[in-house]
Amino acid sequence: MSMNRFLRMQAGRVLLVGAVFCTVLVWTGESVLAHGGEDISEASPVHSSPSSPSDPSSPEAAGLQAACWALTVPYGAVKMAYAIGGGIIGGFAWAITGGGMEVAKSIWIPSMTGDYIIQPQHLTGEKHLHFVGVSSEAPLS
Repeated sequence: MSMNRFLRMQAGRVLLVGAVFCTVLVWTGESVLAHGGEDISEASPVHSSPSSPSDPSSPEAAGLQAACWALTVPYGAVKMAYAIGGGIIGGFAWAITGGGMEVAKSIWIPSMTGDYIIQPQHLTGEKHLHFVGVSSEAPLS
């Protein structure tokens, strides 16, 4: 087997593992993460009016949740592959520069941070979806 073919097979395996990991993460963590840490009683239908569009039992909210789930699966797989690739490339950059953390972090932070799960606020335009993360050390402009 040639080295080029072996490397392509390894890259395919890494992407497959990343996609499977992301899918498991989405299936097991979306319902918890979608609430953003807010108290469940605040999102309860008992505390909101039935005509409210934010009512979780309304057809509009159910449609948004279904769309979020359907879009998160492929988006999350691509984001995980991007993050894993950034982790690997950042590790190589760190090694090549003799332990230069600034160089490695300039690759790791944008690739590994950002949004992994699409939320209803992303679809309604209330919140921006960030595929590439932003360093907390960088000035916001």
